[in-house]
Amino acid sequence: MHADRDVVLLITHSGDYFTIDRVAEAVSKRGAQTFRFDTDKFPMTVKIEANLSNSGSNHKLEYSDVLRQAAPCLSSLNTEQVQAVWMRRIWQPDLGKELAPKFQAACSNESLAVLDGFWDSLREATWVDDLQRISAAENKLRQLRIASEVGLVIPRTIVTNNPQQAREFFGEVKGKMVAKLLRPLSYGMQASSFFMYTSAVKEEDLLDAETLRYCPVVFQEQIPKQLELRAVYVNGNLFVGALDASEYAASTQDWRRGTKEALTWQPYQLPDKLIRCLDAFMARFGLIFGAFDFIKTPSGEYVFLEINPTGEWGMLERDLEYPIADAIASALLSTSPKQNALT
Repeated sequence: MHADRDVVLLITHSGDYFTIDRVAEAVSKRGAQTFRFDTDKFPMTVKIEANLSNSGSNHKLEYSDVLRQAAPCLSSLNTEQVQAVWMRRIWQPDLGKELAPKFQAACSNESLAVLDGFWDSLREATWVDDLQRISAAENKLRQLRIASEVGLVIPRTIVTNNPQQAREFFGEVKGKMVAKLLRPLSYGMQASSFFMYTSAVKEEDLLDAETLRYCPVVFQEQIPKQLELRAVYVNGNLFVGALDASEYAASTQDWRRGTKEALTWQPYQLPDKLIRCLDAFMARFGLIFGAFDFIKTPSGEYVFLEINPTGEWGMLERDLEYPIADAIASALLSTSPKQNALT
């Protein structure tokens, strides 16, 4: 007999707090149990056992850390128990320092392959969100295409590894240009001024443009800012925070690099027409959750920048008392909405 499916699996890492705790609390208030899977602790602390045969299959996950036994959530889990999965973060395995460096990559890759099988064993559960849909939605070029197709305004954008094209685009936008990457790189990558957060490009930066031969970069026209908006979408519910860009624009183009003192979130209401575009965007990707970034220009235009399908929202719940964790818990424990195919 199968175990009752009354567990919500929370996928994260050991350094993650606040948002993961809020969701766990909201799930518990609805009468379900939670299991927190810190993916960086596999395989050193977390053990996975897979059993497969013609009669069926199941996976078991267990913490070997004795301190875990005192935790408020479960310390072992059979995938037959899992009703829903919240995909917060997947981290690289932490293999410690005892393993010889020549074996680190192979063991890490094998561990990630085992995790892929573990995710597959949870295919009948409700996911917020499905890993394949998250992966598809993380492609920023696809984001921009679909955003434009559903009626959102997007910045003029080029992606190139051609230094001359970057210089020509700089001229076309009259020097108002920012650079960003399609995927984040480690902080230690210092080879070029382009390996960075979203940052304004100066003419002298283009002297270093030959490094584009090694790594293409996204260049966009720099959009004038009145407000920067983080719009958190959860199963049709929208929670929007606004930042006054004048408070940090002199020091950075990216609010994530602003000082805590400069980041004063205010509640904000998007116009209905824009909300309908977001509904259409999320339907195209088949996502339940997403964190949108927009600029509101001084002329009142809303410009789409990107969506992070596993983006941060804790600051909005903390500062604006938005019930985002509650909305996520509700989405996890309610019937999953129909998810349309990505096009």
